[in-house]
Amino acid sequence: MSDSLQGAAYFPSIEKKYGRPIAEWKDLIRTSPLTKHMELVSWLKSEHGLGRGHANALVAHTLAKDSAK
Repeated sequence: MSDSLQGAAYFPSIEKKYGRPIAEWKDLIRTSPLTKHMELVSWLKSEHGLGRGHANALVAHTLAKDSAK
């Protein structure tokens, strides 16, 4: 899948809206004890105030990149 389909197209607006670089969000996702996609999305929404679309994009991209390693 292309990066845009994995959520990367949202990255500039995520950084602008929430004030953190994408690498920092990915580190948070990777260090979370949660492992399931929707658990991580819910966690980003509740603990960090992200919208559903932005949280979903970050989780999808991070998990896809990590599984490709």
